[in-house]
Amino acid sequence: MRDDPDALAEQMSVVLRHLVLLLRRTVAGQPVTSQQYAVLGSLKQGPRRMTELAEEHAVQLPTMTVQINRLEEAGLVARGGDPADARVRTVELTGEGRTRLLAVQRARIAHLAHELAALTPDERAALAAALPVLAKLG
Repeated sequence: MRDDPDALAEQMSVVLRHLVLLLRRTVAGQPVTSQQYAVLGSLKQGPRRMTELAEEHAVQLPTMTVQINRLEEAGLVARGGDPADARVRTVELTGEGRTRLLAVQRARIAHLAHELAALTPDERAALAAALPVLAKLG
C-alpha cells in the first residue's frame, strides 16, 4: 500500500473522515455548527473578504452569506468594508466570536490530547513524524 497512491488515498480518506467526526463531536449540541466554527477559524488572523471565505470553504457566495448572517445574528462576527474599495465587504470576529472560537479550539485540543494519551509512546512518535508530511498535503 505504501507504493500505491490510490490505496493510500483511500485509507487516508477513511481515517481523515473519522478524525473530522471526532473533532465535530466536541461542538455537538451547541448553537453554532462545526462548519460555522470553521468559518470563525478562518477569521482568527483578521478581517477577510466574503469572496475569500466562500472560496476557502468551497461554497458559493450566497451560501457563505447565509452562514455569515447567522454568525452576525449570534454576535460572533461583524461586517465591515475595505477602505481601498467601497464595494468590498469584509467580515471579522467580534470579541464574543474570538472567545467562543478559542473555547472550541481548547476543547478540541483537550479531546485530542485525551485520545493521544491512550496511544503508546511509539505510536505518538510515529504520528508526530507524519505531521510534516500531512502538512504538505494541505
